[in-house]
Amino acid sequence: MPLVTTTEMFKKAYEGGYAIGAFNVNNMEIVQAITEAADELKSPIILQCSSGARKYAKHAYLVHLVKAALEETNIPIALHLDHGADFEICKQCIDGGFTSVMIDGSSLSYEDNIAVSKKVAEYAHERGVVVEAELGTLAGVEDDVKVEHGSESYTQPDQVEDFVNRTGVDSLAIAIGTSHGAYKFKPGQKPQLRFDILEEVTRRLPGFPIVLHGASSVLPKYVDIINANGGKLDDAIGIPEDMLRQAAKSAVCKINIDSDLRLGLTAGIREHMAAHPEHFDPRQYLTDARAYVKEVVAHKITTVLGSEGKA
Repeated sequence: MPLVTTTEMFKKAYEGGYAIGAFNVNNMEIVQAITEAADELKSPIILQCSSGARKYAKHAYLVHLVKAALEETNIPIALHLDHGADFEICKQCIDGGFTSVMIDGSSLSYEDNIAVSKKVAEYAHERGVVVEAELGTLAGVEDDVKVEHGSESYTQPDQVEDFVNRTGVDSLAIAIGTSHGAYKFKPGQKPQLRFDILEEVTRRLPGFPIVLHGASSVLPKYVDIINANGGKLDDAIGIPEDMLRQAAKSAVCKINIDSDLRLGLTAGIREHMAAHPEHFDPRQYLTDARAYVKEVVAHKITTVLGSEGKA
């Protein structure tokens, strides 16, 4: 099965009350773990690459890893650029085999965000590629995206119709209280998503796919394994999964998951090396790490996304 765009995925997800998992990929083991779990559960997926992943693994390697996964599976897979900083980066990915790109102009003025998002959408649509844009900013750190806590801004629902109409983008990432990275909230602070904003956006954009970034839950199992084997993640707090499932049942068609994958991978490596300090073969400790990432993805598909059996 060839790479697909997210258009049909999102249409089915919106109508079916579930979301598609957009899983960040950085290396072979992560690609294998995600696609194996999704294939076994018959779930459509989005594999997405951040600017950091493209710097680390290189564009060509990532594209060919995803193409290899297509040969090993029988599920719809879209290849997406996460947080494209400008038109040129989006253009590189559109021309380089991606079926979906995100232009992140959320740090720009409203009018400048519209201008760059429209430019990317026009170029992408001429080449059969779909575009995600963002209104509002999330706190936290993800590669080159850094917003101090206290400087984030919620999406303003009264802007969304104008933004979508003027840009022509295909989906919209909104800020309703999620946060990038594992250290999302201060100890004792209760995460709370602004479902009132989501509901108003949905009312203003009926049938239009909405995206949530920064939606990892920082699963306790993997945090505990890391901490038990020399890690220090005691203050890591994520988004409660019941909130994410509620969002997935509404207009949210795409939920981004990155930190939980990293935690699973790190937990597997730390646990293996603590039990087998004599090992130095990466095939040994990365096998365990890959198994935990696969476990994370299966959990997300069945518990949060509701996309099992939707391929």
